Amino acid sequence: MNETNAGGVRQRSVEIVVPVHNEAHVLGDSIGRLHAHLEASFPFPFRITVADNASTDATWQAATGLTARLPHVHAVHLEAKGRGRALKYVWSRSEADVVAYMDVDLSTGLDGFLPLVAPLLSGHSDLAIGSRLHRQAAVVRGPKREFISRSYNLLLKLGLAARFSDAQCGFKAVRTEVFRALAPHIEDSTWFFDTELLVLAERNRLRIHEVPVDWVDDPDSRVDIVATAVDDLKGMGRMQRRILTGRTRVALPPRSGTAHVTGRHPRGRIPGARPRWGRGSRGRRAHVAPHGSRRPARPGESGVSGPRGRGARQVPRLPVAVAAVGSALVGLTPLITTVGADLGATAPASP
Repeated sequence: MNETNAGGVRQRSVEIVVPVHNEAHVLGDSIGRLHAHLEASFPFPFRITVADNASTDATWQAATGLTARLPHVHAVHLEAKGRGRALKYVWSRSEADVVAYMDVDLSTGLDGFLPLVAPLLSGHSDLAIGSRLHRQAAVVRGPKREFISRSYNLLLKLGLAARFSDAQCGFKAVRTEVFRALAPHIEDSTWFFDTELLVLAERNRLRIHEVPVDWVDDPDSRVDIVATAVDDLKGMGRMQRRILTGRTRVALPPRSGTAHVTGRHPRGRIPGARPRWGRGSRGRRAHVAPHGSRRPARPGESGVSGPRGRGARQVPRLPVAVAAVGSALVGLTPLITTVGADLGATAPASP
């Protein structure tokens, strides 16, 4: 996978993970389509890794058969279920510069893959996500999934001050060195893994690139949407507590040409940090927040891990009032899931 060009320079590479559980009936066709697409149009070295999450059918046999037939396909088997567990296992061990994943049903159009990973390969961005809620996305899905997805992402914005638009689209990528820094701080091993990764990235001022996707709902999906939504909302409450107690700071590697400030400055303040209140030219008391300050950081404040100034992304702070609103909305989970279930029961089947 680590190849060199004619000048002897190593080319940047991508590893695409496809997590599967009991998907023997679609695995061969999906991986064959993905492999053919990448060989025909993807200009970087790549590897496709099928991550079997404790399947009980013939998924593992199908995966090993693909590795024998297709040159860029590999497979790993895990004894426990969990999409997050599979991604964490493979991504942490990858030798590629960028790691990505997509769902086995290939609901997301493959033409969006190069736009997804290109900003990461260039060093411009740190993470990239496909968004079904972007205004330029083309999405075909039923009202039940639409309602729950939009409700969940609204809760993330209100409860966690999230700025990304779609947490759970199965089409994401991250620079490998960035993921290795974030991985020890990600607690969830199932569906909330994606959200936790994105929230940690955003709280540490990493650049998140969004790509509008073409997405068609898979009518054969066996995901328990309501149960997954409830688990995600529980994870959201846990992330609220981590943010409010200041447990989201991560020491990160620098982006190309960018130095992340992750520790105390020799003179006791972070370069570029502005006083929030203090005695300066107008006689007010000086204060630099949050590190190297004259008081400890308040709950919810985040430090600087990147450059400030025009174009620099600012970490959204989480005021107590916003956290209270988020907690109240989390309490509406039974209503949201009940309405979503009712919509699914009364609506016609997805096209």
